[in-house]
Amino acid sequence: MTTLGHRPTQAVDTPAEAATPRVGTAANRVLAVLRIAFGLTFLWAFVDKVFGLGYATPSGKGWIDGGDPTAGFLGKGTSGPFADFYQSLVGDFWVTPLFMIGLAGIGLALTLGIGMRIAAVSGALLYLMMWTAALPPENNPVLDDHILGAITLVALALLAAGKTWGFGRWWSRLSMVQRHPWLQ
Repeated sequence: MTTLGHRPTQAVDTPAEAATPRVGTAANRVLAVLRIAFGLTFLWAFVDKVFGLGYATPSGKGWIDGGDPTAGFLGKGTSGPFADFYQSLVGDFWVTPLFMIGLAGIGLALTLGIGMRIAAVSGALLYLMMWTAALPPENNPVLDDHILGAITLVALALLAAGKTWGFGRWWSRLSMVQRHPWLQ
């Protein structure tokens, strides 16, 4: 019971906590599962392309075997108004390493819940590039899974999904991350 003129005190959030969106426990857990699932999708693509496990990358054609994980898609899988641009990238020395680093980095960041802003921006960019490489989409004149993936990654970062079942809280407390908030 409060007396006249007395107001209960409220806990004061730190600046990082104050900037974190508030979502219920169940929603945080669903977002964490979604984040981890997307992270593992990127990591799986990386592992399959490195070792040629016979799924998206044929056996014996992995990067470790001397194969080029980007050449097939860029050379034969592109269509639409940007096809010539993407086809011109086949064989450029920087394309495959950058793509593979991107898959691994985005996958690790999402799976671990760290660097969510960087993962969201780079993952969304990768998704949008893959969308433009095969325009128009097969089943819808505008939308496909690449656009939905890009939107999802941005939402996961904005909702601080790395802080539930991930290392996001620990990551955000690092002095380097506090000095450079874009690393969150």
